[in-house]
Amino acid sequence: MEDYRAEYSRWIDNTANDEESHLELASIRNDDKEIEDRFYTELEFGTAGLRGILGTGTNRMNRYVVRRASEGLAKYLHRYKSSQEHGVAIAYDSRHFSKEFAVETACTIAGSGIKCYLYSTLHSVPQLSFAVRELNCIAGVVITASHNPPEYNGYKVYWSHGGQVGPKQADEILNCIRSIDYFDVHPMDYAAAVEKGLIIPIGEELDEIYYGKTMSLMQRPELVRAHGGDIAIVYTPLHGSGFVPVTEVLRRIGISNLNIVDEQSQPDGSFPTVKAPNPEYPNAFTLAMELANRVNASLILATDPDSDRLGAAVRTKSGEFKVLTGNQIGCILINYILSARKELGSLPQNGLVVKSLVSTALADAICRKYGVEMKHVLTGFRFIAEQIDLAEATREREFLFGFEESYGFLAGGFAHDKDAICASMLVAEAAVYYAARGKTLYDALMDIFDEYGFYVERTKSYTLSGKAGMEKISNAMKALRRNPPMEFGAERVMGYEDFEAGIEKRLETGEERELELPKSNVLRFTLPEDAWIVVRPSGTEPKLKLYIGAKAPDEAGAAGKLEALLKSADEMLGRLLN
Repeated sequence: MEDYRAEYSRWIDNTANDEESHLELASIRNDDKEIEDRFYTELEFGTAGLRGILGTGTNRMNRYVVRRASEGLAKYLHRYKSSQEHGVAIAYDSRHFSKEFAVETACTIAGSGIKCYLYSTLHSVPQLSFAVRELNCIAGVVITASHNPPEYNGYKVYWSHGGQVGPKQADEILNCIRSIDYFDVHPMDYAAAVEKGLIIPIGEELDEIYYGKTMSLMQRPELVRAHGGDIAIVYTPLHGSGFVPVTEVLRRIGISNLNIVDEQSQPDGSFPTVKAPNPEYPNAFTLAMELANRVNASLILATDPDSDRLGAAVRTKSGEFKVLTGNQIGCILINYILSARKELGSLPQNGLVVKSLVSTALADAICRKYGVEMKHVLTGFRFIAEQIDLAEATREREFLFGFEESYGFLAGGFAHDKDAICASMLVAEAAVYYAARGKTLYDALMDIFDEYGFYVERTKSYTLSGKAGMEKISNAMKALRRNPPMEFGAERVMGYEDFEAGIEKRLETGEERELELPKSNVLRFTLPEDAWIVVRPSGTEPKLKLYIGAKAPDEAGAAGKLEALLKSADEMLGRLLN
């Protein structure tokens, strides 16, 4: 905003009757830097809707931002005549103020005459996605900041297909939101909305349907019922929404030796036992590993607060636990599902697997072996959901599996966002299957590497702060486009894809072609022997992300190549950002 001080003063005046918010703003009266950071801009829709630090201000998550977003969403929905008939489904996770923001959302949308289906207890992202489709809603909202630290919360918007809204829709909704003043929104009274049927609580009946459809995706249910107690499995929901659905599904399919990390089983938005509730961080498994050693478990499963991401750790031959990457989990599941379906005679000739363009090339190799098409999409699971919709509409392909390296996995098509509940079930099933053959999931992964070559990947984030950080990241991306690197260390760049310009250029020939994917602020560099590098900024935070993939015949060779690429790319980005 051009005059952040004036906006600050306006918020001070308009929160006079909201003692908590008013006092919070008054406490920063003499801190110009803090005022600027809270009011220099507004939260925008990125790859996952609104997301920001909790607090009062236009650049924070609070009740006024949530009300305005909900009023804007309702205004957008009124463009569709069916909006009042179909309604909006709303869920929330265990984060601070998630339930309060969910109620604010429901009361605001109900106040516009659109009915809302509201979960009465915390539920996961995949269950909300499923609810949107099952209840035939026009849209959905989840209050969550996924795996971010405890000071964050967010607002994810879904469309009738069950996936997150696409870039064009997000822009249109954002335009509606911007047409509304923060203090001109007046939510309907909750009790009155329930009495008038404009807020409808979602009961356990919907959970039962979801559980049934999830379990229908098993490949070998009889085997798991017979041998599900042969191995010990540890599970932690990391204080989030996964505890009830994950444990329910695993126990129903026959995983009888399931051990829960008690200290992390109850919902708690402070996430007191971890630095961040992110299952891709090894330290999130500390308590789980202690329990796993006590009960002699061979597998640990961990879900994030909204239970859309799954992490896993497996016991190696040395007896230690190895935390798997999202790429490794995805390839274990793809290999297990495709091999099982081939063995059982259910592998379709028109099978489709979808992954983000920053995910491992090993998945492509596995799909080639089984004659299954692999489709690459931009980062963000909504792009995978679009491919599911396309497959359903044209019936030219049968969707089998989708994944992102950032620990997002989905089988089937009844939910259209990443599903850690279903993924937990499939990983547990695979573990039981391999155990019946005298192997662990670690053994299964090593078998994959022996067959296809050793693929390794690395991600690094460069987190800056505030307005200055966003500007540095923007300038770094512009500099990369002006002068694309010709090599990374000893590896020459064979070509690059600029998804913002929509072109791919081969440096050896100078040939250019148009890209099929939507425009996005992403650069991808291709290197010899299946190596690649991607650079992209976050859509919601002052963060730049670097992704690297490399391949070699053995682990040592792949690791060495990866480290050399990382060192070169890191030095280049360090110069551009500083």
